[in-house]
Amino acid sequence: MQHVSSVREPLVTGGKTLHDVTQDICYQVEAKPNLRWMAALSVALFFLGIFFYSVYRTVWYGIGEWGLNKTVNWAWDITNFVWWVGIGHAGTLISAVLLLFRQKWRSSINRAAEAMTIFAVICAAMFPVLHMGRPWLAFYVFPFQNTLGSLWANFNSPLLWDVFAISTYFTVSLVFWYIGLIPDFASIRDRAKGTIAKFSYSMLSFGWKGSAKAWSRYETVSLILAGVSTPLVLSVHTIVSMDFATSIVPGWHTTIFPPYFVAGAIFSGFAMVLTLMLITRVVFRLEDYITLEHIALMNKIMMVTGSIVGVAYITEFFIAWYSQVEFEQYAFINRATGPYWWAYAAMMTCNVITPQLVWFRRVRYSIPLTFVLSIIVNIGMWFERFVIIVTSLHRDYLPSSWAMFSPSIIDIGLYVGTLGLFFTLFLLFAKFFPVINMAEVKAILKYTVDSGPTYNPDKAHATPAAQPVIHGVPASAPVNYNKHD
Repeated sequence: MQHVSSVREPLVTGGKTLHDVTQDICYQVEAKPNLRWMAALSVALFFLGIFFYSVYRTVWYGIGEWGLNKTVNWAWDITNFVWWVGIGHAGTLISAVLLLFRQKWRSSINRAAEAMTIFAVICAAMFPVLHMGRPWLAFYVFPFQNTLGSLWANFNSPLLWDVFAISTYFTVSLVFWYIGLIPDFASIRDRAKGTIAKFSYSMLSFGWKGSAKAWSRYETVSLILAGVSTPLVLSVHTIVSMDFATSIVPGWHTTIFPPYFVAGAIFSGFAMVLTLMLITRVVFRLEDYITLEHIALMNKIMMVTGSIVGVAYITEFFIAWYSQVEFEQYAFINRATGPYWWAYAAMMTCNVITPQLVWFRRVRYSIPLTFVLSIIVNIGMWFERFVIIVTSLHRDYLPSSWAMFSPSIIDIGLYVGTLGLFFTLFLLFAKFFPVINMAEVKAILKYTVDSGPTYNPDKAHATPAAQPVIHGVPASAPVNYNKHD
């Protein structure tokens, strides 16, 4: 039985039938690439080329190619690392936490968000590995039997905690993402005409047949993985924050960092999901599946987490004043009024002031304004990490060692290059994999007994010719037994 709300806006518009969902989403995989996709991929590949050149310079000539100095020995590399890990948070929140809370609006956006998580973590992992100077020795961070004397991982270091937290996060997210893809791979397999396509999707679908037992196990595994993933939403960025909070550097040594970093990660993650979804709905013409209601709901979550981040900024200043520790007080005064005041002003404007525009319904439901807002939020969150890291380091206890940081061309190349890597991976995923979860979207289609698809009066009496009809409703449609005359 299904109850159709007369108040809530539909999550799928256009009066879609089950066949329409399969056709619309599989078409993006089966059709030849369109010009919009080719243009976007060309831009992404250009920036990917910049990334490879910057990696070559870093590995061949060393970390001296970056703008680091003796005082500011962490800068753009760790800023970018924390920024990318934060962006990856929204995928787990949408796929796991919202699944446990039975939020059906996640169905159209969860797959792209999960893919975003995986690609963002790949980009994040590049920076600590490159910062080692000898990336071919990166396996030293893992505890393993060796003949190199006393070489062993330091389990007291939060940097090692990062390794285990992020690798676990990546593994669980990858499995969760792939499990959700299996039924849709089977749908593409059954429609495939070419030999290579049929073989490829047959291998990817693991012999899925869509039996009742298979669906039951699919639902069970999804809930188990959601339960395992949910603690990761809190734990991963908590551990990343401990890279700073466990030190004694003024501006870092604070217990508010774990919840502050988690809220900021969800904030920036949802902003990136909005950016990607707004591009995807245009490039692949998915306006009926990624609706204004989805955009408004994501805007609301972004506004709430942005407000939490704003409270954290104020709390930091209050604690610095309340502690009466002059070094802590100076660290925060220096952030707002020192040489990097412009970065602090950008952070406050982008992260605290701008998201409050979402209180206005016109902004929440405006696609151009939402797109601009999502970009502004991610710029602000990058500046937040830059302010935390660089302004806390560039002036320490010894004035003679005070120094300024300015990025080199290789620093900039690595950053924009990881953007190229990210968007290249996402565009390839969106072309060759179903970007929307067909099985879950079909589960939220709503019908009434007499008028076919609920929310499209123009198609109220239209029925696909290929489906048998019972009282004006496709036989495949769920029937609403609670209909009131």
